[in-house]
Amino acid sequence: MAEFRDLLTAPEWTTVADLNERLSPLAHQVTGKSLSLVEQSALVADPIHYELRIFQRGEIATRAENWHDLLNALIWKKFPAIKSALNALQAENIARVGTQRRTREQDALTQFDEAGAVLILRDRNLLDAWDAHDWPCLFLQHRDAWHDGRISLAIFGHALLEHALRPELLLVAKTLVFFDEGVSCAKRHIDQRAADAIAGRTCLRDPQQLRPLPLSGVPGWHQAIQDSHFYREMPCFRPLRSGRTYPPPMPIES
Repeated sequence: MAEFRDLLTAPEWTTVADLNERLSPLAHQVTGKSLSLVEQSALVADPIHYELRIFQRGEIATRAENWHDLLNALIWKKFPAIKSALNALQAENIARVGTQRRTREQDALTQFDEAGAVLILRDRNLLDAWDAHDWPCLFLQHRDAWHDGRISLAIFGHALLEHALRPELLLVAKTLVFFDEGVSCAKRHIDQRAADAIAGRTCLRDPQQLRPLPLSGVPGWHQAIQDSHFYREMPCFRPLRSGRTYPPPMPIES
């Protein structure tokens, strides 16, 4: 997304109309509809649900001069297959239970949409530390794994990215995990692979299927000194709750 870096660093906000033109073309990978960003202030009299507006009309309500919505638009550009799969399932759930109730699946979809990350793992030994919430082991003892290709991390949640604008915050991502036994450049294909898993309902059926990953522990992420004291004492590094387990990583398919 380097070509859009100026949208984050410019001294003045880009208008929604200009942002829409800049990111065009955008398309919904499930409905096939062209997507457009529509300034939310023009939609106040239109009561249709946010997700249904996207699914039925191809309109993404977007607030002007708003980090949350700007980052959401950029994620639609970066991960169109995942965003489309999430939206399609949200629309399906709304059709089933209405707008006044929420299903466990909707909660999982929303948590991932707002605070999600996708992690590709190439060393199963690292899972033991993560399963046990052994944060010093995962981040400190295996520090090199975050740089040598054994772990690839893509931040997806636009709320998470918004919070990352404040470097002092201790952030935790809700993570989908894939395992890659080969040497493929899996990160280039993760948008479609993750979208297939979501659409096929092999993940995100319940919020408990999401693995917490304290991003503040990733080597080089946080401004504090990341030593053993940091991983023991910071509140984002929670111990494993009794009886808590996580689903195994999903396979990367060639």
